[in-house]
Amino acid sequence: MTIWQGRLSGELHALADEYNRSLPVDRRLIKEDLEGSIAHVEMLAKQDIIDRDDGALLVAELSRMLAEVSAGELEIDERAEDIHSFLEQELTRRLGEVGKKVHTGRSRNDQTALALKLWLKRQIEVTVSLLEGVVLSLIDRAERAADLIIPGYTHLQAAQPVSVGHYLLSYAWMFIRDRERFLDLKVRVDRMPLGAAALAGTSFPLDRHAVRERLGFSELSLNSMDAVGDRDHVIEYQAAAAISMMHVSRLAEDLIIYTSTGYRFISFSDAFSTGSSIMPQKKNPDLAELMRGKTARVYGNLMQALTLMKALPMTYNKDMQEDKASLFDSVDTLQSTLALLTPMLESLTFHEEQMRSACRDGFLNATDCADYLVRKGLSFREAYKVTGELVQKASDASVTLESLDLFTFKHAHPLFDSDIYDAIDLDRCLLARETEGGPGKHAFSLQVEAARAALLK
Repeated sequence: MTIWQGRLSGELHALADEYNRSLPVDRRLIKEDLEGSIAHVEMLAKQDIIDRDDGALLVAELSRMLAEVSAGELEIDERAEDIHSFLEQELTRRLGEVGKKVHTGRSRNDQTALALKLWLKRQIEVTVSLLEGVVLSLIDRAERAADLIIPGYTHLQAAQPVSVGHYLLSYAWMFIRDRERFLDLKVRVDRMPLGAAALAGTSFPLDRHAVRERLGFSELSLNSMDAVGDRDHVIEYQAAAAISMMHVSRLAEDLIIYTSTGYRFISFSDAFSTGSSIMPQKKNPDLAELMRGKTARVYGNLMQALTLMKALPMTYNKDMQEDKASLFDSVDTLQSTLALLTPMLESLTFHEEQMRSACRDGFLNATDCADYLVRKGLSFREAYKVTGELVQKASDASVTLESLDLFTFKHAHPLFDSDIYDAIDLDRCLLARETEGGPGKHAFSLQVEAARAALLK
């Protein structure tokens, strides 16, 4: 018998019953549902809405069931419609008529909304912690690689030299912003919906604030219709997860490129690589590729959530039963990805000579050559033209810019002198960039301090 039988006395068609069931998905909310029920019953008894002795029996049995869940001992009836129905039915089986009082003054609408928010609050905390782990790993690796030169790219064309440390911090800041997004979301999740009942509240004198405090919410949902009809928090988590996975995917793409035969800037340890089933020489970055691939999955989940809610009339509609599967999948995917990313970053080996060679061969000191002439009084546009011609000569001769002799430089423009070689030395080019946010040594140190400080906010 379902908890809603009364107005309807007939049995659901077997296929309709199976189609209607959400237990395989929402069973993940079992602890949160029990915790919400305990707080609700405590309040009902305190307000004399139910007999206090009955309230004590209910709280004791609900607490026992919660302990059984934690110990893996509570056997769930797989025929139940959802986890909320099962728990009420199990409580009634154990306590008889007293068990039926647990649902006084509430609806499955606000009960479900409460359990989902409780669960999501905790998952946000886990997600934030994992993001902090990734950021700290990137900062630590950046500090150890502060003196390694690597090409910086625009349009996937070698552009200017940066340090590996500066490069890694560029991703640290992306994940710092992700952390900020989830912390910001937590503020909006932290509003308790219980007490809204089906949609219009209840005539019972509920003390919503007592339940809010008992469950650790900061605020109440202040409109009963919005409380049961709102799934913004589901969509916001999905959106924040999609952005975070986009950052993971960009990093994964870089690592895949940098491990490829044409680059060989880095290599993964065997713990984060796989081989080919037919080509014995292969060492594939499969884990990074999977991270890139799973990003599409999280994007799809976000679109599912947005599409689900886009045309729903107020308030609760059965469509909203479909809000959890995609959310749970996004949470699992993001958290497992971040958990893997941290040790994978630690496993990276950077190949200094390969990176330095790419900087030399790519004429990454050309801008510094032009800047040299500007400092001597030439306009930047004219300096740009002169340097471009020098780069073409070096390229035609298959040599680096710094390999050109002084005669060639002076022939290009009389302002060149022997100090040009200091100006276009790759290490000096890097160290000279001390503007705030740049890769120069002092600027880099300030950036590291700022990144670590950002995690304390």
